[in-house]
Amino acid sequence: MFRAFENLVDPFAADRMDPPRASLRAYLMQQMAPYKKWLPLMFATGVLTALMESGLIFYSGRVVDLMAGTGAAAFWAAHGTEMLLALFCVLILRPALTGLNHLLLEQTLSSNLQEQVRWQAHRHLLGQSAAFFQNDFAGRLSNRVMQMGPAVQDSVHMLFEAILFAVTYMIGAVLVLSQIDWRLAVPLVLWVGLYILYVRHVALNVAATAEKWSDARSNATGRIVDAYGNIETVKLFARNQQEQVYALSALRRLRARYQRFLRMMTTLAFGSIAINGVLILIVVAPAIWLWMRGQVSVGEVAAASALTIRLNGMSGWILWVTIRLFENMGVIREGLRSLSAPHGITDAPGAPALLVGRAEVRIEGLTHHYGNARGGVSGIDLHIPAGQRVGIAGPSGAGKSTLINLLLRFRDPEGGRILIDGQDIRGVTQDSLRSQVGVVTQNTSLIHRSVRANILYGNPGASEAEMIAAAKRAEAHEFIMALRDQAGRTGYDAHVGERGVALSGGQRQRIAIARVVLKNAPVLILDEATSALDSAVEEEIQKTLMDVMQGKTVIAIAHRLSTIARMDRIVVLQDGRVAEDGSHQALLAGQGVYAGLWQRQAGTAERVLEPAG
Repeated sequence: MFRAFENLVDPFAADRMDPPRASLRAYLMQQMAPYKKWLPLMFATGVLTALMESGLIFYSGRVVDLMAGTGAAAFWAAHGTEMLLALFCVLILRPALTGLNHLLLEQTLSSNLQEQVRWQAHRHLLGQSAAFFQNDFAGRLSNRVMQMGPAVQDSVHMLFEAILFAVTYMIGAVLVLSQIDWRLAVPLVLWVGLYILYVRHVALNVAATAEKWSDARSNATGRIVDAYGNIETVKLFARNQQEQVYALSALRRLRARYQRFLRMMTTLAFGSIAINGVLILIVVAPAIWLWMRGQVSVGEVAAASALTIRLNGMSGWILWVTIRLFENMGVIREGLRSLSAPHGITDAPGAPALLVGRAEVRIEGLTHHYGNARGGVSGIDLHIPAGQRVGIAGPSGAGKSTLINLLLRFRDPEGGRILIDGQDIRGVTQDSLRSQVGVVTQNTSLIHRSVRANILYGNPGASEAEMIAAAKRAEAHEFIMALRDQAGRTGYDAHVGERGVALSGGQRQRIAIARVVLKNAPVLILDEATSALDSAVEEEIQKTLMDVMQGKTVIAIAHRLSTIARMDRIVVLQDGRVAEDGSHQALLAGQGVYAGLWQRQAGTAERVLEPAG
């Protein structure tokens, strides 16, 4: 039975791809859309359950009057059938309604909504550009994703279980008191109006305070996770104390905002007690006065008193629920700052997949300055015929990395375009573009999974034999077979640690190369691909890479010019423009920028090799 209600909604349905709405109301409506078929039933069962609660209190007063009017001897004979119907309501109808309400709220709604929110938020963030993640803490983003789920689920659940129940109960109480005497209902209506104004005032203050508290919590989480994610740097530079101070300042701010929130809670408790005292005075006292005048019965006084006492206890609960509700609203608004941000890089509507045949790359008037007046690249024109191996050289800041980022469409150019086999890369899907490009970067980062999972990232459908063959071509198989992680997993099953920290830089690089070998993409980008390898291993890897390059269009960036000297052609960038273009020998003969870079590197190598004087 539970599973049937849990499966009424699929929280991970692939057809709900719309980005999160930016406004609070629109976002909540968007998240509730999958449940719209069941919301009326949730509403109806919630209302009936609340009305039955107030009805039971009213009926208990009637029972008192019936008992007093007929006496013990004649009671069952006169009212036995009515008592059996009441018993049916209490033992059968009431549990059935309450049970159905809980199944809908807890199994259908709550068990799905929390993970639905997290999944959709995570999926949206994965679609953001690389630049988006470079400008925020990974810890803060993950904290917002994780806390959004409980905030939305808790809010919606409370709206149905608490707020709807409370409002219906109050309406039911007013109706019951009206049936007894209208002069008892009027004070309750006035009190409810005063209570609503008080709760509204409180809730607005709570929402603002909770949003600041949530922001402080996300910031503190971001700083702490940042330290853990860069623990090697922290240790290498002996900056434990500095990181403690950095985190402590965020934790102090978090403490101050939480204390402000708790002060508000304490103040509210005093106000709630005072308002509840007023409720007892203005309803119970008139009921007793009316009884003394013979205008209401003892049972009706009992019913009015029970309703009031129940409402008295409920008012504190309602206040707490409302505070929690507005606290969650603050958390959701804070989370939406990141989670509803539109994607910076998007596919054109109806964009087709990139179709690569020859893998010819053409760059026309490419310009990108990151929104500034200078930096990046300026008006680059470059034609790379299919199958050609091109080295990209130049001093730091010349635009090499910018060119690669634009080619991978991590950013869109401010001017010009990039064509692959005549197709503008902005007109095709990003996934299809990147699936046709193999990349080995300078700073290799592996996922915290097994070696097998990391290599198969290049081609998840590859066989075990193909994966091992790729590892052997990258000179990685031998060291992989010797791996053993802390959990005792060995070889290809060993886990590499977060970002691959359990491996050396050279080992990470070789696994990354094996991953690209397995991907076998027609366009290959090498960004300092052998920078983390020692000379002996680098020579072996260079042989492998030269073999892998066969039949591919290759773009290789290198500061160490010896690694690109054997390329078909070398393009030299300077100040964001193409300064030189030609073969290694032709550029040396030209005595230009490349020749100067080559001579400086050769001179540096000679000085390093000179014996100490």
